[in-house]
Amino acid sequence: MTRTPGFYSSAESGSARHPALITEAQTSVEEQHRARVKKYMFIMSFRIPALVLAAASYSIWANPWIAMAIVGASIPLPWMAVLIANDRPPRSKDEVSRYDGRGTERTAIEPRAHKVIEAAED
Repeated sequence: MTRTPGFYSSAESGSARHPALITEAQTSVEEQHRARVKKYMFIMSFRIPALVLAAASYSIWANPWIAMAIVGASIPLPWMAVLIANDRPPRSKDEVSRYDGRGTERTAIEPRAHKVIEAAED
C-alpha cells in the first residue's frame, strides 16, 4: 500500500531523508543546558572587565568613589548569573498547573469551642 501525500507534505514525510516536523516538541535538555551556560558566561564576562575598568578609573582620576561604584556594580553579577542561568524556560499555555486550590476554605483553627481545664488553687 502506498502512502498518499498530505495537504502540505510529501509521501516521504517522516522518513530518514525527510523527518516529520513536530511543532509542539519541547527543546531538549542538552539545548536548555547549553542556553543556560551561554547566559551564565555572557553575564560573567562582564565581571573581570568591570574590575579592570575600576582599576583603570582609579589610576586615571585617582577617585576611589568611581572605582568603588564600578566594583559595587560588579558584586551582584555572579548571584544574578546563577539565578538567571538556573531559571527554567517559560511555561507554555498548554502546560498543566499543579495547584488545584483544594483546602483553601479550611481555617487553621477549628471554629468549635474547646474544653478548658484549669488548675485548682491551693
